[in-house]
Amino acid sequence: MTNARIAAVDVGNDSLKGIFGKMEVQINIPNVIARDIEDRPVIGIEELNKQNPVDGIHIRVHSPTLRDNNAIYRVGNLATKSDNPSELDPGSNKSEEDQTLIMLFASLALDAAQEENKQLFKRSNNVIDATYILGTGLPLREVKEGKDVGYRSKLLGSVHQVEFLVTPRYQGLKINIKFEEVKVYPEGFAAYINLVMDNNLNIINKDLIDKRILIQDIGGLSTDIAVIKNGKVDDDKAQGFNLGVSESLESIREEIRSKHGVELDSRRDVVEIITKKNDRNHIMVKGSRTSVHDITDRTLLELAKKQYRHLRNVWQKNSQTEICYFVGGGSIILKDYLKTLNNSLDGYNIDFFEDEQESIWMMANAYYKLIADFSRRTMKETKNEEQKLAKTK
Repeated sequence: MTNARIAAVDVGNDSLKGIFGKMEVQINIPNVIARDIEDRPVIGIEELNKQNPVDGIHIRVHSPTLRDNNAIYRVGNLATKSDNPSELDPGSNKSEEDQTLIMLFASLALDAAQEENKQLFKRSNNVIDATYILGTGLPLREVKEGKDVGYRSKLLGSVHQVEFLVTPRYQGLKINIKFEEVKVYPEGFAAYINLVMDNNLNIINKDLIDKRILIQDIGGLSTDIAVIKNGKVDDDKAQGFNLGVSESLESIREEIRSKHGVELDSRRDVVEIITKKNDRNHIMVKGSRTSVHDITDRTLLELAKKQYRHLRNVWQKNSQTEICYFVGGGSIILKDYLKTLNNSLDGYNIDFFEDEQESIWMMANAYYKLIADFSRRTMKETKNEEQKLAKTK
Protein backbone atom coordinates (compact mmCIF):
# COMPACT_ATOMS: atom_id res chain seq x y z
CA MET A 1 0.00 0.00 0.00
CA THR A 2 1.21 3.50 -0.79
CA ASN A 3 0.70 6.59 1.33
CA ALA A 4 -2.97 6.76 0.45
CA ARG A 5 -5.36 8.71 2.64
CA ILE A 6 -8.92 7.60 3.33
CA ALA A 7 -11.67 9.87 2.05
CA ALA A 8 -15.42 9.38 2.42
CA VAL A 9 -17.36 11.89 0.35
CA ASP A 10 -21.11 12.35 -0.01
CA VAL A 11 -21.82 14.78 -2.86
CA GLY A 12 -25.33 15.65 -1.75
CA ASN A 13 -27.55 17.96 -3.75
CA ASP A 14 -27.60 20.58 -1.00
CA SER A 15 -23.99 20.22 0.08
CA LEU A 16 -20.92 18.02 -0.04
CA LYS A 17 -19.98 16.27 3.20
CA GLY A 18 -16.47 14.81 3.40
CA ILE A 19 -14.61 12.88 6.14
CA PHE A 20 -10.85 12.39 5.76
CA GLY A 21 -7.96 10.49 7.32
CA LYS A 22 -8.73 9.15 10.79
CA MET A 23 -11.90 11.25 10.94
CA GLU A 24 -9.79 14.26 11.99
CA VAL A 25 -10.96 16.42 9.08
CA GLN A 26 -14.56 17.08 8.09
CA ILE A 27 -15.50 19.38 5.23
CA ASN A 28 -18.97 20.70 4.38
CA ILE A 29 -19.37 22.75 1.16
CA PRO A 30 -22.63 23.99 -0.41
CA ASN A 31 -23.10 22.17 -3.74
CA VAL A 32 -22.98 25.30 -5.87
CA ILE A 33 -20.44 26.20 -8.55
CA ALA A 34 -20.04 29.19 -10.86
CA ARG A 35 -17.77 29.76 -13.83
CA ASP A 36 -15.27 32.53 -13.15
CA ILE A 37 -12.21 34.42 -14.38
CA GLU A 38 -8.66 33.75 -13.25
CA ASP A 39 -8.09 37.00 -11.38
CA ARG A 40 -11.23 37.54 -9.31
CA PRO A 41 -11.30 40.90 -7.51
CA VAL A 42 -10.48 40.90 -3.78
CA ILE A 43 -9.96 43.70 -1.25
CA GLY A 44 -6.38 42.68 -0.45
CA ILE A 45 -4.23 39.61 0.06
CA GLU A 46 -3.95 40.17 3.84
CA GLU A 47 -7.74 40.38 4.20
CA LEU A 48 -8.11 37.36 1.90
CA ASN A 49 -5.82 35.20 4.04
CA LYS A 50 -7.86 35.90 7.17
CA GLN A 51 -10.75 34.02 5.58
CA ASN A 52 -11.45 30.31 5.93
CA PRO A 53 -10.33 28.63 2.65
CA VAL A 54 -13.73 26.84 2.50
CA ASP A 55 -15.41 30.26 2.17
CA GLY A 56 -13.24 31.33 -0.76
CA ILE A 57 -12.72 28.31 -3.04
CA HIS A 58 -11.53 29.64 -6.40
CA ILE A 59 -9.96 26.92 -8.56
CA ARG A 60 -8.94 25.75 -12.00
CA VAL A 61 -9.77 22.08 -12.53
CA HIS A 62 -7.91 19.89 -15.02
CA SER A 63 -9.19 16.35 -15.56
CA PRO A 64 -9.79 14.25 -18.67
CA THR A 65 -13.05 13.10 -17.02
CA LEU A 66 -14.59 16.56 -17.38
CA ARG A 67 -16.57 17.68 -20.40
CA ASP A 68 -15.35 21.20 -19.74
CA ASN A 69 -11.67 20.74 -18.97
CA ASN A 70 -9.35 23.41 -17.54
CA ALA A 71 -12.24 25.69 -16.59
CA ILE A 72 -12.15 28.08 -13.62
CA TYR A 73 -14.80 27.95 -10.91
CA ARG A 74 -15.98 29.52 -7.72
CA VAL A 75 -17.17 26.69 -5.46
CA GLY A 76 -19.49 26.60 -2.46
CA ASN A 77 -20.15 29.75 -0.43
CA LEU A 78 -18.18 31.90 -2.88
CA ALA A 79 -20.29 30.62 -5.80
CA THR A 80 -23.57 31.54 -4.09
CA LYS A 81 -22.47 35.19 -4.27
CA SER A 82 -21.92 34.94 -8.03
CA ASP A 83 -24.28 36.21 -10.76
CA ASN A 84 -24.34 32.78 -12.43
CA PRO A 85 -24.49 30.06 -9.72
CA SER A 86 -25.17 26.52 -10.92
CA GLU A 87 -26.94 23.83 -8.88
CA LEU A 88 -27.71 20.30 -10.04
CA ASP A 89 -30.92 20.14 -12.07
CA PRO A 90 -33.79 17.80 -11.18
CA GLY A 91 -33.72 14.80 -13.51
CA SER A 92 -29.94 14.91 -13.97
CA ASN A 93 -27.69 11.94 -13.19
CA LYS A 94 -25.21 12.64 -10.41
CA SER A 95 -22.68 10.26 -12.01
CA GLU A 96 -22.68 12.14 -15.33
CA GLU A 97 -22.47 15.75 -14.17
CA ASP A 98 -19.22 17.77 -14.22
CA GLN A 99 -20.48 19.52 -11.09
CA THR A 100 -20.33 16.29 -9.05
CA LEU A 101 -16.67 15.81 -10.01
CA ILE A 102 -15.71 19.46 -9.45
CA MET A 103 -17.19 19.33 -5.94
CA LEU A 104 -15.43 16.03 -5.22
CA PHE A 105 -12.02 17.24 -6.49
CA ALA A 106 -12.37 20.56 -4.61
CA SER A 107 -12.98 18.78 -1.29
CA LEU A 108 -10.01 16.44 -1.77
CA ALA A 109 -7.76 19.37 -2.76
CA LEU A 110 -8.79 21.28 0.38
CA ASP A 111 -7.95 18.27 2.50
CA ALA A 112 -4.60 17.69 0.76
CA ALA A 113 -3.62 21.35 1.15
CA GLN A 114 -3.92 21.30 4.91
CA GLU A 115 -0.69 21.45 6.86
CA GLU A 116 -0.95 18.07 8.54
CA ASN A 117 -0.91 16.23 5.22
CA LYS A 118 2.52 17.50 4.22
CA GLN A 119 4.03 14.50 6.01
CA LEU A 120 1.80 12.05 4.12
CA PHE A 121 1.85 13.45 0.60
CA LYS A 122 4.87 14.23 -1.54
CA ARG A 123 5.32 17.98 -2.02
CA SER A 124 7.63 19.72 -4.45
CA ASN A 125 7.53 23.53 -4.35
CA ASN A 126 3.87 24.35 -4.86
CA VAL A 127 2.76 20.95 -6.17
CA ILE A 128 1.29 18.28 -3.89
CA ASP A 129 0.82 14.70 -5.13
CA ALA A 130 -2.13 13.29 -3.18
CA THR A 131 -3.34 9.69 -3.32
CA TYR A 132 -6.70 8.65 -1.88
CA ILE A 133 -8.76 5.57 -1.15
CA LEU A 134 -12.25 6.91 -1.79
CA GLY A 135 -15.62 5.75 -0.56
CA THR A 136 -18.57 7.52 -2.15
CA GLY A 137 -22.06 6.77 -3.40
CA LEU A 138 -24.71 7.22 -6.05
CA PRO A 139 -28.50 7.07 -5.99
CA LEU A 140 -29.88 3.55 -6.11
CA ARG A 141 -31.46 4.15 -9.52
CA GLU A 142 -28.07 5.03 -11.06
CA VAL A 143 -26.39 2.00 -9.48
CA LYS A 144 -29.16 -0.30 -10.77
CA GLU A 145 -28.56 1.17 -14.23
CA GLY A 146 -24.84 0.33 -13.91
CA LYS A 147 -23.66 3.95 -13.92
CA ASP A 148 -21.43 3.31 -10.88
CA VAL A 149 -19.02 1.28 -13.05
CA GLY A 150 -18.35 4.15 -15.45
CA TYR A 151 -18.13 6.67 -12.63
CA ARG A 152 -15.55 4.57 -10.77
CA SER A 153 -13.41 3.98 -13.85
CA LYS A 154 -13.43 7.72 -14.68
CA LEU A 155 -11.97 8.47 -11.28
CA LEU A 156 -9.46 5.61 -11.17
CA GLY A 157 -8.00 6.00 -14.62
CA SER A 158 -6.56 9.51 -14.46
CA VAL A 159 -4.69 12.18 -12.54
CA HIS A 160 -6.97 15.09 -11.66
CA GLN A 161 -5.43 18.47 -10.90
CA VAL A 162 -6.90 21.28 -8.83
CA GLU A 163 -5.07 24.61 -8.92
CA PHE A 164 -5.98 27.11 -6.21
CA LEU A 165 -6.23 30.60 -7.69
CA VAL A 166 -7.48 33.44 -5.45
CA THR A 167 -8.21 31.17 -2.47
CA PRO A 168 -7.32 32.13 1.13
CA ARG A 169 -4.00 30.60 2.32
CA TYR A 170 -3.74 28.17 -0.61
CA GLN A 171 -3.26 30.56 -3.54
CA GLY A 172 -0.80 29.11 -6.07
CA LEU A 173 -0.97 25.53 -4.77
CA LYS A 174 -1.53 22.74 -7.29
CA ILE A 175 -2.91 19.41 -6.06
CA ASN A 176 -2.50 16.30 -8.24
CA ILE A 177 -5.17 13.81 -7.13
CA LYS A 178 -4.90 10.08 -7.79
CA PHE A 179 -7.04 7.25 -6.51
CA GLU A 180 -5.57 3.98 -5.32
CA GLU A 181 -9.08 2.59 -4.99
CA VAL A 182 -12.65 3.86 -5.41
CA LYS A 183 -15.72 2.19 -3.95
CA VAL A 184 -19.14 3.43 -5.08
CA TYR A 185 -21.97 2.36 -2.78
CA PRO A 186 -25.75 2.57 -3.33
CA GLU A 187 -27.06 5.31 -1.05
CA GLY A 188 -29.87 3.24 0.51
CA PHE A 189 -27.45 0.46 1.52
CA ALA A 190 -25.12 3.04 3.07
CA ALA A 191 -27.94 4.38 5.23
CA TYR A 192 -28.61 0.87 6.53
CA ILE A 193 -24.94 0.32 7.41
CA ASN A 194 -24.96 3.55 9.38
CA LEU A 195 -28.07 2.49 11.30
CA VAL A 196 -26.74 -0.86 12.47
CA MET A 197 -22.94 -0.50 12.78
CA ASP A 198 -20.40 1.68 14.58
CA ASN A 199 -17.17 3.03 13.07
CA ASN A 200 -15.46 -0.36 13.48
CA LEU A 201 -18.39 -2.14 11.82
CA ASN A 202 -19.47 -3.69 15.10
CA ILE A 203 -23.23 -4.27 15.33
CA ILE A 204 -24.85 -1.61 17.52
CA ASN A 205 -28.54 -2.18 16.71
CA LYS A 206 -28.99 -5.95 16.90
CA ASP A 207 -32.78 -5.65 16.91
CA LEU A 208 -32.62 -4.15 13.40
CA ILE A 209 -30.63 -7.04 11.93
CA ASP A 210 -33.57 -9.45 11.91
CA LYS A 211 -36.24 -6.88 11.15
CA ARG A 212 -37.80 -6.20 7.80
CA ILE A 213 -37.33 -2.50 7.34
CA LEU A 214 -37.56 0.19 4.69
CA ILE A 215 -35.21 3.16 4.46
CA GLN A 216 -36.60 6.09 2.50
CA ASP A 217 -33.71 8.40 1.66
CA ILE A 218 -35.03 11.72 0.37
CA GLY A 219 -32.35 13.72 -1.41
CA GLY A 220 -32.30 16.80 -3.56
CA LEU A 221 -32.71 15.13 -6.93
CA SER A 222 -33.91 11.64 -6.09
CA THR A 223 -35.45 9.34 -3.51
CA ASP A 224 -34.22 5.83 -2.74
CA ILE A 225 -36.29 3.29 -0.85
CA ALA A 226 -34.10 0.42 0.33
CA VAL A 227 -35.84 -2.82 1.32
CA ILE A 228 -33.91 -4.66 4.05
CA LYS A 229 -34.49 -8.33 4.85
CA ASN A 230 -32.25 -10.57 6.99
CA GLY A 231 -29.66 -7.83 7.27
CA LYS A 232 -29.30 -7.42 3.49
CA VAL A 233 -30.63 -5.02 0.90
CA ASP A 234 -33.06 -6.71 -1.48
CA ASP A 235 -31.79 -5.28 -4.78
CA ASP A 236 -34.80 -6.47 -6.75
CA LYS A 237 -37.33 -4.81 -4.47
CA ALA A 238 -35.39 -1.63 -3.73
CA GLN A 239 -36.59 1.32 -5.77
CA GLY A 240 -35.23 4.69 -6.85
CA PHE A 241 -37.34 7.62 -8.00
CA ASN A 242 -36.58 10.89 -9.79
CA LEU A 243 -38.24 12.84 -7.01
CA GLY A 244 -36.29 15.01 -4.61
CA VAL A 245 -36.79 18.32 -2.86
CA SER A 246 -34.83 20.52 -5.32
CA GLU A 247 -37.71 21.28 -7.63
CA SER A 248 -39.94 22.28 -4.72
CA LEU A 249 -37.21 24.45 -3.19
CA GLU A 250 -36.71 26.13 -6.56
CA SER A 251 -40.46 26.69 -6.82
CA ILE A 252 -40.57 28.29 -3.34
CA ARG A 253 -37.56 30.46 -4.21
CA GLU A 254 -39.26 31.64 -7.43
CA GLU A 255 -42.60 32.35 -5.72
CA ILE A 256 -40.88 34.36 -2.96
CA ARG A 257 -39.12 36.38 -5.67
CA SER A 258 -42.28 37.07 -7.68
CA LYS A 259 -44.57 37.71 -4.68
CA HIS A 260 -42.23 39.58 -2.32
CA GLY A 261 -39.45 40.81 -4.64
CA VAL A 262 -36.82 39.05 -2.48
CA GLU A 263 -33.98 37.32 -4.35
CA LEU A 264 -32.54 34.33 -2.46
CA ASP A 265 -29.01 33.27 -3.45
CA SER A 266 -29.59 29.51 -3.60
CA ARG A 267 -31.81 26.62 -2.56
CA ARG A 268 -29.80 26.46 0.64
CA ASP A 269 -31.26 29.85 1.63
CA VAL A 270 -34.74 28.35 1.17
CA VAL A 271 -33.79 25.37 3.39
CA GLU A 272 -32.56 27.83 6.03
CA ILE A 273 -35.93 29.64 6.00
CA ILE A 274 -37.86 26.35 6.31
CA THR A 275 -35.72 24.71 9.03
CA LYS A 276 -34.29 27.51 11.21
CA LYS A 277 -35.12 27.21 14.90
CA ASN A 278 -36.45 30.75 15.37
CA ASP A 279 -38.72 32.59 12.97
CA ARG A 280 -39.26 29.55 10.77
CA ASN A 281 -40.95 30.31 7.43
CA HIS A 282 -40.35 34.05 7.74
CA ILE A 283 -38.23 36.41 5.63
CA MET A 284 -37.36 40.08 5.81
CA VAL A 285 -39.04 42.26 3.19
CA LYS A 286 -37.73 45.85 3.15
CA GLY A 287 -36.82 45.40 6.81
CA SER A 288 -40.19 43.96 7.84
CA ARG A 289 -40.61 40.41 9.14
CA THR A 290 -42.91 38.66 6.66
CA SER A 291 -44.44 35.17 6.73
CA VAL A 292 -44.02 32.88 3.72
CA HIS A 293 -45.91 30.03 5.43
CA ASP A 294 -48.55 29.97 2.71
CA ILE A 295 -45.91 29.35 0.01
CA THR A 296 -43.84 26.76 1.89
CA ASP A 297 -46.81 24.83 3.30
CA ARG A 298 -48.60 24.48 -0.02
CA THR A 299 -45.49 23.41 -1.95
CA LEU A 300 -44.04 21.06 0.66
CA LEU A 301 -47.35 19.38 1.47
CA GLU A 302 -47.75 18.58 -2.22
CA LEU A 303 -44.27 17.02 -2.29
CA ALA A 304 -44.92 15.13 0.96
CA LYS A 305 -48.04 13.60 -0.61
CA LYS A 306 -45.94 12.29 -3.53
CA GLN A 307 -43.32 10.89 -1.15
CA TYR A 308 -46.05 9.26 0.94
CA ARG A 309 -47.51 7.67 -2.19
CA HIS A 310 -44.13 6.05 -2.90
CA LEU A 311 -43.92 4.79 0.68
CA ARG A 312 -47.42 3.30 0.44
CA ASN A 313 -46.69 1.56 -2.89
CA VAL A 314 -43.41 0.02 -1.70
CA TRP A 315 -44.92 -1.02 1.66
CA GLN A 316 -47.86 -2.74 -0.11
CA LYS A 317 -45.37 -4.82 -2.13
CA ASN A 318 -43.46 -5.63 1.09
CA SER A 319 -46.39 -6.14 3.44
CA GLN A 320 -44.35 -7.71 6.26
CA THR A 321 -42.26 -4.56 6.73
CA GLU A 322 -42.01 -3.57 10.40
CA ILE A 323 -40.75 0.03 10.21
CA CYS A 324 -39.64 2.68 7.71
CA TYR A 325 -36.83 5.09 8.58
CA PHE A 326 -36.77 8.43 6.77
CA VAL A 327 -33.24 9.74 6.22
CA GLY A 328 -31.47 12.41 4.17
CA GLY A 329 -31.70 16.18 4.01
CA GLY A 330 -35.11 16.05 2.33
CA SER A 331 -36.64 14.10 5.22
CA ILE A 332 -35.72 16.93 7.60
CA ILE A 333 -37.62 19.41 5.42
CA LEU A 334 -40.68 17.14 4.99
CA LYS A 335 -40.77 15.54 8.46
CA ASP A 336 -43.74 17.47 9.89
CA TYR A 337 -45.79 17.12 6.69
CA LEU A 338 -45.14 13.37 6.43
CA LYS A 339 -46.02 12.81 10.09
CA THR A 340 -49.30 14.74 9.67
CA LEU A 341 -50.22 12.76 6.54
CA ASN A 342 -49.37 9.45 8.18
CA ASN A 343 -51.44 10.26 11.29
CA SER A 344 -54.49 11.11 9.19
CA LEU A 345 -54.09 8.30 6.62
CA ASP A 346 -52.49 4.85 6.96
CA GLY A 347 -50.67 5.14 10.28
CA TYR A 348 -47.54 3.24 9.20
CA ASN A 349 -44.76 2.66 11.72
CA ILE A 350 -42.36 5.38 10.58
CA ASP A 351 -39.41 7.06 12.29
CA PHE A 352 -37.17 10.08 11.75
CA PHE A 353 -33.83 11.14 13.19
CA GLU A 354 -34.37 13.95 15.65
CA ASP A 355 -30.67 14.84 15.40
CA GLU A 356 -30.57 16.75 12.11
CA GLN A 357 -26.78 16.62 11.89
CA GLU A 358 -26.87 12.83 12.20
CA SER A 359 -29.32 12.64 9.30
CA ILE A 360 -27.33 15.09 7.15
CA TRP A 361 -23.98 13.32 7.76
CA MET A 362 -25.44 9.80 7.60
CA MET A 363 -24.17 8.97 4.09
CA ALA A 364 -20.66 10.34 4.63
CA ASN A 365 -20.41 8.45 7.93
CA ALA A 366 -21.54 5.22 6.25
CA TYR A 367 -19.07 5.61 3.39
CA TYR A 368 -16.34 6.19 5.97
CA LYS A 369 -17.21 3.00 7.86
CA LEU A 370 -17.22 0.97 4.65
CA ILE A 371 -14.06 2.39 3.07
CA ALA A 372 -12.10 2.30 6.37
CA ASP A 373 -13.04 -1.38 6.76
CA PHE A 374 -11.99 -2.07 3.15
CA SER A 375 -8.66 -0.32 3.76
CA ARG A 376 -8.02 -2.28 6.97
CA ARG A 377 -8.75 -5.60 5.26
CA THR A 378 -6.58 -4.73 2.25
CA MET A 379 -3.65 -3.75 4.48
CA LYS A 380 -4.02 -7.01 6.43
CA GLU A 381 -4.05 -9.07 3.23
CA THR A 382 -0.99 -7.20 1.92
CA LYS A 383 0.86 -7.81 5.19
CA ASN A 384 0.00 -11.51 5.09
CA GLU A 385 1.25 -11.75 1.49
CA GLU A 386 4.50 -10.01 2.43
CA GLN A 387 5.01 -12.40 5.36
CA LYS A 388 4.43 -15.41 3.08
CA LEU A 389 6.95 -14.07 0.58
CA ALA A 390 9.50 -13.43 3.33
CA LYS A 391 9.16 -17.06 4.53
CA THR A 392 9.79 -18.46 1.05
CA LYS A 393 13.04 -16.48 0.62
